[in-house]
Amino acid sequence: MKNQSQKSEARSQKPEVRPPASDLRPLLILISAPSGGGKTTLCEMLLAARPDMTRAVTCTTREPRPGEKDGVDYYFLEAGNFLKRLQAGNFLEHATVHGNSYGLLRSELFGKLREGKDVLLNVDVQGAATVREKALEDPELSRALVTVFLTPPSVEVLEQRLKRRGTDEPAVIKKRLGVARQELAQWKNFNYLLISTSKQEDLRRMLAIVEAEKMRSTRSPAPEF
Repeated sequence: MKNQSQKSEARSQKPEVRPPASDLRPLLILISAPSGGGKTTLCEMLLAARPDMTRAVTCTTREPRPGEKDGVDYYFLEAGNFLKRLQAGNFLEHATVHGNSYGLLRSELFGKLREGKDVLLNVDVQGAATVREKALEDPELSRALVTVFLTPPSVEVLEQRLKRRGTDEPAVIKKRLGVARQELAQWKNFNYLLISTSKQEDLRRMLAIVEAEKMRSTRSPAPEF
């Protein structure tokens, strides 16, 4: 018969039992904005402020911009490779924006959610619509999803930001603004509308959204009585 110390040692050697994914209640924070709306900057600041949160890295066929790294900013794929993955049904959502393809791998998103991690997803308005549609059919996705639409207060402010960025020709900026006007009309389809002011104020309000969603009764652990 094992003595008490042996029993304690045996218990300590047992593998940790991780609660099922349904009990982890992770968040999928989806942030969308018109091109040049500042969502990438806000996402970077949010990740720095919430080290417990991780990014869902999307795939794209566009060329990397200066400083961007494969597997960190995007998975940069050749068009043929992207098409092969698309035909295999690997993407949760995909879209063509300004001539380039973008897609979110199912394995990338659900793998992190099932580890209990809060996931941050940076997508365009078209991609956000697809994710919302998928959530209607998927309880796991619906339970985690929180959508936020970030936008400057006016198209004029957006135009100024695009010009200051200095990455696009005037003709491209004009095209982006035309698309942005259509995207702005979609704000009512999101859980939250965040009118951009300053970077710090945008971050403060975004953190408040995350905290509020964490305290929803559907996500909070039951109190003990």
